[in-house]
Amino acid sequence: MSEKTGLIADDIHITLGGREVVKGVSLTVAGGSMCALVGPNGCGKSTLLSALSGVRKPDSGTVRINGRDIHTITHRDLARERSLVTQTNRTDTPFTVAEVVEMGRFPWLRTPQAARSPQVIADAIDECDLGEILDRPFSQLSGGQQARVSLGRALAQQAPVMMLDEPTAALDIHHQEAVLDILRRQRDQGTAVLIVVHDLSLAAAYADEVAVMKDGHLRAHGPTHDVMTADLLSTTYDHPVETMPHPDTGQLLIIPRRT
Repeated sequence: MSEKTGLIADDIHITLGGREVVKGVSLTVAGGSMCALVGPNGCGKSTLLSALSGVRKPDSGTVRINGRDIHTITHRDLARERSLVTQTNRTDTPFTVAEVVEMGRFPWLRTPQAARSPQVIADAIDECDLGEILDRPFSQLSGGQQARVSLGRALAQQAPVMMLDEPTAALDIHHQEAVLDILRRQRDQGTAVLIVVHDLSLAAAYADEVAVMKDGHLRAHGPTHDVMTADLLSTTYDHPVETMPHPDTGQLLIIPRRT
């Protein structure tokens, strides 16, 4: 991958409370690719994402987005390079849905791209099916609705790298599929997409690549069908897992073995 497109993280180490929770992780996500970061609870996925997005500075290692070291650029420049959707949202925010989506355009104020903001915002609202709740306070929405609004804000940002922590966790099946379809279209337009996800079947269905973490280490990273094997997933999750192709579509199905 050209260093000018996408995300490159090299040898990331993070220690929290005296315990090393991310241990020498190197990860590359190219423009035009969707990578799913998976692993058991507490393995370091969200902590790693906080470092990759610039929210947290790692103890050592480097992160470059589109060739730029994220710790040597301004917050506004960083917001132009990557968008971030986190698991949690502030419940006391006084803003409406429309205002939250509009926030995605703030990095582009007083730039030539600002002229496109009304259309970009309208497209994001339409893409995330927010038209009927635009005037509602963000704080009064359900968790699933808040997740869709946060995605709308990220789409309005139009950054070449998108990072999302459990974007489908609070969503019903219909909206899970809708969100991942949106992210797939972003990938098709050249965006580098990195998602943290627990649902292995969703990861298998939508991600081009999978990065598997356990105990702070990156155990494997590569094409989805190569990485998501029964042996690797069973040892990663300490539970027997079966993988098989769907009889009609051939898509990879991942099923925990149950007694």
